[in-house]
Amino acid sequence: MSTRHILLGLLATGPSHGYDLKRRHDERFPQARPLAYGQVYTTLQRLVRDDLAEVSGTDADNGPERTLYRTTAAGTDELARWAGEIAPPAPYVTNEIFAKVVVSILSGGDPAAYLRAQRTAHMERMRELTAVKTGAHADLATVLSADYALTHLDADLRWMNTTAARLTPLITEVDRA
Repeated sequence: MSTRHILLGLLATGPSHGYDLKRRHDERFPQARPLAYGQVYTTLQRLVRDDLAEVSGTDADNGPERTLYRTTAAGTDELARWAGEIAPPAPYVTNEIFAKVVVSILSGGDPAAYLRAQRTAHMERMRELTAVKTGAHADLATVLSADYALTHLDADLRWMNTTAARLTPLITEVDRA
């Protein structure tokens, strides 16, 4: 996910300071990694440097003075361009789980035990996400984010089951190579 574009999107609703942008990011993207304040302010500085955002003043709001930022015309254009880009499917299938299965075979480990342990970890994460999305305070953004993650975890589980069923021929193939 592009932090600069997400911040531009949040700025599209009007001038904001870094603290508010961080808070809104964490609210709007509840399943994403929370942004660090340092990352927000560094990204804002880069946006200003690249003429995609500008300082629009300061706001004290009964507390310390905070710099307000707003998007520029170039920032609005950049945001529209980015939002309209089709996210390409991954050109290469890079799967850490598969790599660990093969390395386990190569190193004399137990790939079946690894797959069982990984499946357990996936199932636990799925239970956590299901609890989050069915919680009393789950908003639609939270539900949709959890659904996205659950769909991917489910695909991983199906792949692990298929791989476990094909483990004997895979071991033979890896050992031959």
